[in-house]
Amino acid sequence: MLLAIDVGNTNTHLGAFRGDRLAEHWRFQTRAGATGDELAERITGLLALSEIETGEVDGLIVSSVVPPLGGEYEAMAARYLSCRFLTVGPQIKTGMPIRIDSPQEVGADRLVNAVAAYERIGGACVVVDFGTGINFDAVSAAGEYLGGAIAPGVEISLTALTERGARIPRIDLAEPGFAIGKSTRAAIQSGVIFGFAGMIDGIARRVERELGGEPVFIATGGLAAAIAPFCETIDEVDDLLTLTGLRLIWELNE
Repeated sequence: MLLAIDVGNTNTHLGAFRGDRLAEHWRFQTRAGATGDELAERITGLLALSEIETGEVDGLIVSSVVPPLGGEYEAMAARYLSCRFLTVGPQIKTGMPIRIDSPQEVGADRLVNAVAAYERIGGACVVVDFGTGINFDAVSAAGEYLGGAIAPGVEISLTALTERGARIPRIDLAEPGFAIGKSTRAAIQSGVIFGFAGMIDGIARRVERELGGEPVFIATGGLAAAIAPFCETIDEVDDLLTLTGLRLIWELNE
């Protein structure tokens, strides 16, 4: 069994693969100060909920945008799982040329998403990842990572709005009934959902013009399902895209 772990700034997504089949996956809050022992407690607990024995795990691959946690996951793998460990970085093969000014600046999660998207589409594609930030990652028809765009994420924007506005309530995202909200809550729903959908479409159309042709746009990330249905440019939603990319990179480095 392979464990694939995508460590984001806000949440961590953990997947357990048997061969190329995702047997189970979980999400939990990322804590930058967590130790290897704490991570082991969390992960072994999640595995136990699905009746998966730690002895079944023979590989672990991590993509992390939180630098301190990379070493803690490696320590956890050595002490508690006794398995082979890989972390996505400059030292491993991805099979994808990086055509940007400073390749070392590419976030591990962005590259992993690009690899998975190209494997799936086999041509020009763009990943829109709804995480702490909203990342656009463009891949050419020849399978080259070309760069992209980064915008503030939905939760960051909502938090800033409620913290800076004394009379603005905290809300859960839900489908807005109308663009013209009849209450403060409805107005926020409209502004956030339709506002982010409009931003996504605006950036996507500019990216499409620069790429040429008709690239496929794939949305992923925790809040993709809330915003993507209101976008005109998103072709597919795949919440498991990053985990798939981690599995593909693992296989390439075996």
